[in-house]
Amino acid sequence: MEDKMSFLDICGGRLALQRRYYSPSCREFCLSSPRLSLRLLTAVTCTVWLAAYGLFTLCENSMILSAAIFVTLLGLLGYLHFVKIDQETLLIIDSLGIQMTSSYASGKESTTFIEMGKVKDVIINEAIYMQKVIYYLCILLKDPVEPHGISQVVPVFQSAKPRLDCLIEVYRSCQEILAYQKATSTSP
Repeated sequence: MEDKMSFLDICGGRLALQRRYYSPSCREFCLSSPRLSLRLLTAVTCTVWLAAYGLFTLCENSMILSAAIFVTLLGLLGYLHFVKIDQETLLIIDSLGIQMTSSYASGKESTTFIEMGKVKDVIINEAIYMQKVIYYLCILLKDPVEPHGISQVVPVFQSAKPRLDCLIEVYRSCQEILAYQKATSTSP
């Protein structure tokens, strides 16, 4: 079963949450942010090139124009490959673990896997960000030394920064799977 919902991020931008239910013990959540704005890209490129042209008219050195084009292209490629994340995915399987994938605008993907035996809980936490209180979903990892302790807090959906209503949808499903996993592991 699959469904799509629309939400907002903390800045008011549109986000699309796609939920896939594979079984009672396996669910996937894909949070997609809008693609790169062509209007913004054009404005930044024109600004850099106009500034370079202004310097060229003052200095009469053609290397300034070449450098501006080169820096603009390198900056765009770097932004697309290392910064702009189009989609973040959370896949939770009760018997295996949790996989988080970030898909960049350039096509590059970054994946992190956490074994279910290391997961203590999935929670919604709050933080102060730019004079606002924001909420974020995070995974608490068990401390191998102290059984009731927490060794690490792993934030989820770091790039998209969805609002609380979106996080609650994902949180409830994660808690259902964790409860299902605990019920199946304790039954004979």
